[in-house]
Amino acid sequence: MKKPFLFIALTAALWSTSCSEDRFDDVNTNPNAASANNLNPNYLLTDGQLGYANTGYAQLLYQAPAIQALASTFNYYGNGDKYVNAGGFGGYQALTFNNCYTALSRLEQAIRVANTQSPERFANVIAVSNIMKVMIFQRLTDTYGDIPFSEALKAADGITAPAYDKQENIYPALLTQLESAINSLDASAPLATGDLLYGGDVAKWKKLGYSLMVRVAMRMTKVNPTLARTWTEKAVAGGTMTSTDDNAIAQTDASQGDIQNATSGALLTTDDFREVKWSKTLIDYLRTNDDPRLGVIAEVPQAGADNNANQGLTGNTDPAAQLGLPNGYDLAGGAFDIRKRTDYPGPTGTGEDIAPLGKYSRPRVNVYIKRNAPNFLLTYAETELLLAEAATRGWNVGATAAMHYANGLRSAMESLTQMDAAATIPGATITAYVTAHPLNTTSTMAAYQQINNQYWLETSTTFNFIEGWFNWRRSGYPMLTPVNYPGNVTNGTIPRRLPYPAAEISNNPAGYRSGVASLNGGDLLTSRVWWDRPQ
Repeated sequence: MKKPFLFIALTAALWSTSCSEDRFDDVNTNPNAASANNLNPNYLLTDGQLGYANTGYAQLLYQAPAIQALASTFNYYGNGDKYVNAGGFGGYQALTFNNCYTALSRLEQAIRVANTQSPERFANVIAVSNIMKVMIFQRLTDTYGDIPFSEALKAADGITAPAYDKQENIYPALLTQLESAINSLDASAPLATGDLLYGGDVAKWKKLGYSLMVRVAMRMTKVNPTLARTWTEKAVAGGTMTSTDDNAIAQTDASQGDIQNATSGALLTTDDFREVKWSKTLIDYLRTNDDPRLGVIAEVPQAGADNNANQGLTGNTDPAAQLGLPNGYDLAGGAFDIRKRTDYPGPTGTGEDIAPLGKYSRPRVNVYIKRNAPNFLLTYAETELLLAEAATRGWNVGATAAMHYANGLRSAMESLTQMDAAATIPGATITAYVTAHPLNTTSTMAAYQQINNQYWLETSTTFNFIEGWFNWRRSGYPMLTPVNYPGNVTNGTIPRRLPYPAAEISNNPAGYRSGVASLNGGDLLTSRVWWDRPQ
């Protein structure tokens, strides 16, 4: 299978003018053929954004259970829940790689077409595409480590086996490219009408750009704190997100299959719907802290197997009834069968209508389990929580750590209404909770833990699990207890990266070997990328 960054070569003919007047008579030229001279680059921008946003089951199978946001007894979720290579893992581990490079190729095409036609007219298409490219490249390198970067997307120029750049070199380049892209946004130029996130709103894209700058910079806190501080402070000076309304969200619809639109839509498949639950770790944390999100994100299904399988039937949302499923268990009848735990609550139903997991909490049907749910890419809450950590470090980020933390906590709760109105928490309830739960500033480590625990909750409840996984690897919070399921491939430790796609071994062997050489331990789930250092 060809690598995604080669897709641009496959479509090079589309953007070229091979039927030009120099080579053929006018009669042989199709004036309606798509080319770099007549294709609207906004269409390519839309395609690139949608391709990146629609991660589908990728986050659900791996990152979500790995950080103990979700849990599942279903074998296919063993990848993240039990650290085993369950069915189709090779294809899954390549999914982020393939989808991201495909999205990047579309954005690169948008830029090329825009530059060919009118860089002035399409200045904002170019700027938005370049900001998106930084977001996507960060996800790629954070998932795998070293990746094709400086030579990627150049198959049309003859580079079909691009070199792998070291992550420590990619990160500074991402920041400088991001700054350039933000500065190229032009409020006087036409809007990027193909933009799915903000409809081309230049002011919001500037806020997103600077908030993304915070996220990129803060990933380097353990390996280059000086550079992390410089760019975080620069981002704040530029102007990051200021409210929940600034959240970067890709809206979806129900016109495609279960893995082609909303991330949470993948849970509509039968086994996922019945056997994927909120993790005990997450539910217990919400209950212990009397968090009002417990009553809006979770529900206990109505009794009986038929009711459990009914995707249109809502359950019991009473916070007192919620019960999280422990990670690392199955329904196979052996020692790790969930029904053998001493705290197993028992099934619901009678006779043949028994639901063995019927008393465990699932994501609410009318909030999450639908194909047209939004995909959250980056939020005001995430940004404020990262700035709370930056302020705790003593950096100049415009407000105190306590203020940034309160903003982040408030917005994390407000964001749920963007998932669905049914998840709305009353403003007075949010205010009371934020007031009663200020940042613990008695010690730096206590503050770090509280801030990053909230980052985990925010990314989990907005189904942006992959960002929660990245930040858990960086910060070490929440402090999770790994599972040790038989046959796991990580020696009972939570995975810290994904292996490179197997196709890279044959398609780009020199690049692959270079990437693996940077990993202490080799191309394994347990190897750490450059910025991922022990506490």
